[in-house]
Amino acid sequence: MEFLYLIIFFILGTLMGSFYTVVGLRLPKGENFTTTRSHCDNCHHELKLTEMIPLFSYIFQRGKCRYCHSKIDILSPYMEFFTGILFAVAYYSFGFSYELLLALGIVSLLMIIVVSDLTYLIIPDEVLIFFAIYFIIVQFLRLGWKGCLYHLACGAFLFFIMYLIMLIGNHLLKKESLGGGDIKMMFLFGLVLDPLLGALSIFLGSLFALPMSFALLMKQKEKVIPFGPFLLLACTFLYFTKITSPMILKWFGF
Repeated sequence: MEFLYLIIFFILGTLMGSFYTVVGLRLPKGENFTTTRSHCDNCHHELKLTEMIPLFSYIFQRGKCRYCHSKIDILSPYMEFFTGILFAVAYYSFGFSYELLLALGIVSLLMIIVVSDLTYLIIPDEVLIFFAIYFIIVQFLRLGWKGCLYHLACGAFLFFIMYLIMLIGNHLLKKESLGGGDIKMMFLFGLVLDPLLGALSIFLGSLFALPMSFALLMKQKEKVIPFGPFLLLACTFLYFTKITSPMILKWFGF
C-alpha cells in the first residue's frame, strides 16, 4: 500500500508540475493560465488531452510539436519529473499529516518560482500571497492561534533580516543587490521555519548559488543571478531533512 501511495503522489506531482510550469511562464506576462487552453508556443495549435500527458507526451512526440515540428521546451518534462519526485519524497517523509501539506506547499512554491525567476527574473506577488495564505491556514489548523502568531512573527523577523541584507548589499555594490521578491519570500519562510532555520536558509541558498556565480565569473559575463530558486532549494532541504534549531545549536556546542 505504501508503494502505491508513492506512485500516486508521483503521478499527482507530474500533473501539478505541468500546471506549475504554465503558471510560472504565463503569470509574469499577465496571461490567463486558468481558462486559456495550452498551445504550441510556435504555431499556437491548441493541444489535445493526449498531447498534455506529463512526461509521456514529450517522449512519444520525441520532444517536437506534432504540427509544426518545432522543438518543445525541455523545461516542462524536467519540471514534471522533479515535481513528481518531490511529491513522492514529501509523502514518504511526512505521511498523511499537516507537515505533508506544508511540504507540498513548499515544493509547489519552489517549482513555480524556479520557472518564473529563471525565465523572467520575476517572483510574482500573486504567488507569494496565495502561498502565504495557504501556509497560515495550515499552521492555524496544525498549531492553533498561538503557533500561527509565532510563525507570523518569524516571517516578519526574516523579512526584516533580508531587507537589512539588501540595504547593506546595495551600499557595498552601489547597485541593486536583491530583488523585492526575494525579500518578500522570506516572510513565507518564517511561516514554515523558525528564525534560526530561516536565517540558515539564506546562508545555504548563497552556497547553492556559488557554482553558477563562479561559472559566470569564469566566462567574464556580468549577469543577474536569480536568487529565489536557490533560497527555496535551501528551505526545501532544511524542511525535508527535519533539522531543528536545537540540533544545530547542539552541533555548535551551545
